[in-house]
Amino acid sequence: MSISKNISTQSASKIKRFRKKKPSTEELLKGIFDSDKTALSRAITLVESTNTLHSKQANEIIEKCLSIKNKSIRIGITGVPGVGKSTFIERFGKQLTKQGKKVAVLAVDPTSTITKGSILGDKTRMEELVKDNNAFIRPSPSGDSLGGVARKTRETIILCEAAGYDIILIETVGVGQSETAVHSMVDFFLLLKLAGAGDELQGIKRGIMEMADAIVINKSDGENIQQAKKARIEFTRALHLLKNKDNGWTPKVFACSALENIGIKEVWETIDNFIKLQTKNGFFITKRQEQNRYWLLQTIENQLKQLFYQDKKVKNQLQNFIDAVINDDISPFSAAEKLLELHSTPKR
Repeated sequence: MSISKNISTQSASKIKRFRKKKPSTEELLKGIFDSDKTALSRAITLVESTNTLHSKQANEIIEKCLSIKNKSIRIGITGVPGVGKSTFIERFGKQLTKQGKKVAVLAVDPTSTITKGSILGDKTRMEELVKDNNAFIRPSPSGDSLGGVARKTRETIILCEAAGYDIILIETVGVGQSETAVHSMVDFFLLLKLAGAGDELQGIKRGIMEMADAIVINKSDGENIQQAKKARIEFTRALHLLKNKDNGWTPKVFACSALENIGIKEVWETIDNFIKLQTKNGFFITKRQEQNRYWLLQTIENQLKQLFYQDKKVKNQLQNFIDAVINDDISPFSAAEKLLELHSTPKR
């Protein structure tokens, strides 16, 4: 047996042993700080779990990871399904790892409202990046989160930063409500568009255009090149009609081809210039503070919702009120008010 094969076998054996036992908080933290991908994955699984015991351990890990100051850049990437997000992220990620940067990709897959399952196929679509030692890809289901991002994406970002990742890429589901949620947790917001989709001017009507720090018209190759050039002009005009950003940044519009690896370098140069400008004028810190504020408020909402549905009094009466609403015996507003009163009633 060759030396390299023997080392590989030992490494696989070590991972199996690690997975079989339940690592302690200290073991997971050590693994995270040592950039151990297995430990990082295990910690993220704890963070995403709804088990009370898991949540307690996860909170301890997050608290410790928050003390690790990492000058990372959080980049949100969104766009409608089919725009080529996975291909773009793989090319973009490889561009960054070639520069010696460590990249974490948090890819969120939509959860079926019927089967409650998710494909989680981003690792399969990013064949090259998944094999890169300087890259970490974590697909997660969106679950019942309306934001198009996993319920615990913010916490996962903290863990990845503690593990030493310089660039955190958050890929959203891209189904309409994801933009506001992801915009609240990133430093730079990148919107991917398709040429000839007929939404160049329609984009003005949506808040997403105001949130975008850059627009990338993907799949600008082959017969799409001319359409991409036209779309770039249209989107640039549309951006001029919007209110100027308070941070002094003028959003850029690019045409690129992730498939042919054209224009990817320019996108990173733009993001780098953006971060330098925001750091210089103080908006970078202001945005991070705003991210923490939003994180707190969202956490309060999530925990209140969880406490409400776990209340035994609510559980016992919820179906009765649902049936009453279905049969038009009571309005949804009155039913909700009565259930909330029931929840707030002190236990005897």
